Amino acid sequence: MRITERRRLGYLYLREAWRRISRKIAVGHVSAFRFSGGTLARLIVAPTDLRATDTFVAEEILQGRFPLAGRVVECGDSSPFSQELPTRLFAVRLHAFGWLRHIRAAKTDAACAHARAVVDDWISRHGSRIHGIAWEPDVIAQRVIAWLSHSPVVLQDSENGFYRRFLKSLSLQVRYLRHVSAYAPDGLPRFRVRIALAMASVSMSTSATTIRRAARDLDFEIERQILGDGTHASRNPQASVELLFDLLPLRQTYINLGHDVPSKLIPAIDRMYPALRFFRHQNGDLALFNGATSTLANELMAVLRYDESAGQPFKSLPHGRYHRLSQGNTVVIMDTGSAPSVDMSRTHHAGCLAFELSSGRNHFIINSGVPRYAGEKLRQMSRATAAHSTVTLGDTSICRISQSGFLGPVLASPPFEVTDAREVLPDGCDALRARHEGYVKQFGLIHERELRLAPYGKKILGRDLLLKASGQALDGPPPVEAVARFHVHPAIVLEQFDRHKVRMMATDGESWDFSVSGGTLDIEEDVFFADVAGVRASEQIAVRFSGPEIRWSLIHHA
Repeated sequence: MRITERRRLGYLYLREAWRRISRKIAVGHVSAFRFSGGTLARLIVAPTDLRATDTFVAEEILQGRFPLAGRVVECGDSSPFSQELPTRLFAVRLHAFGWLRHIRAAKTDAACAHARAVVDDWISRHGSRIHGIAWEPDVIAQRVIAWLSHSPVVLQDSENGFYRRFLKSLSLQVRYLRHVSAYAPDGLPRFRVRIALAMASVSMSTSATTIRRAARDLDFEIERQILGDGTHASRNPQASVELLFDLLPLRQTYINLGHDVPSKLIPAIDRMYPALRFFRHQNGDLALFNGATSTLANELMAVLRYDESAGQPFKSLPHGRYHRLSQGNTVVIMDTGSAPSVDMSRTHHAGCLAFELSSGRNHFIINSGVPRYAGEKLRQMSRATAAHSTVTLGDTSICRISQSGFLGPVLASPPFEVTDAREVLPDGCDALRARHEGYVKQFGLIHERELRLAPYGKKILGRDLLLKASGQALDGPPPVEAVARFHVHPAIVLEQFDRHKVRMMATDGESWDFSVSGGTLDIEEDVFFADVAGVRASEQIAVRFSGPEIRWSLIHHA
């Protein structure tokens, strides 16, 4: 390990230790008794849940089977909270109660009674003991939002005793969440905590002071995490989808009840929609960068139906550091950014200068994405440079991800410089050139990539160049193996003609011919992590450099 990385890791360990000590001192002794208090008199409103529902899931839950996070737990007539849960993610989903939305879709007295019994069981088992996954800030925030949104289901035909227990538990959770909110993990978890507190302040009978404080804290988090171009600070395209699911109902709740809407809320939503459309491919898929996984079409449309912005997607996101080249039916999206702050880097990938290509109704070149439900090992594999459509040197990543359970999966490597320039050439090509210094410390090399998208989108010219750290050209082949990887969507079939040309074919007959000079190509086995059905086998085009640069082209065939 290099000295700079050792120093950085040392700093990160000290920083995390201080954060934990500060949190422990500030939070103090944790007990349900400490956060108990007067029960709020009533719920005023139930915010809308925009997420898609599934009556099949509701039926499974009513039959004593909980299908969550890619696993199924059969509990029969017993409590799901008495079972041994298969994964941490399953436990998070169970304790977060987002599954209540499926019960709401069933709309039967029996379904409501079953949901009420599970909620009551949670209150008796976990409501008076602040401990474990059930009381992690992000899980509490999701549960508060779910209980508020689906209170009509849970409280339908309920007895007064349960109504009081429900409100008492909800009040306790909100008070505790307010106390620990500043110490929630940065990024989406802390944002969700602020959303939950704001939602609770207007959905429950609280004071005007509480409503103003929650709105102020939410504004502060919006200002921190939603960049000027609408990108989330983590640079994860899917983060915007997750946030909009909660921000849209929150906005409407403020408006319906006549409260002053937090000043940053509506402008942030207005910025997020163009950024979200920026990441949409021609076939409707969301680009797979920096923690994004496949998004179900009905989930994405549930958010996009409220998009009131107009016009074509932006050509670039200058704050998020992405570029979009679009001509005709062809779209190329490229990552030209470095890592965000350490706290925001838990889902960030080592995929600088990676790109994706879609055309017509097909997604041709992709990144491998993140598995929806797989374990941490596969999740970290998906963050490696080799899992992205970019250049890898020496079979190593441009960033080192911490393997420490103490630090969590943050980026341990120091940030590096990335530069980019874009212009329209005299021949009408939309040209993008970018370079990064992620391999300078390891190999003394700079990677530069140039893309040119021709008018009408029928031709793409690419160039990958390796330079010395000084910026001068290499005299010969790179000192380590250099491979440019082009990951291909599992629905695309590859036909290789020779070591320099391959055809990518979609099921509807559309195809692109990929040709290369300055290197040799092979079709290799690959893994698509982000498939909705789970990790899936796929293929990739691997081009090995025989000199300091390779030039490649993609020619479209209808």
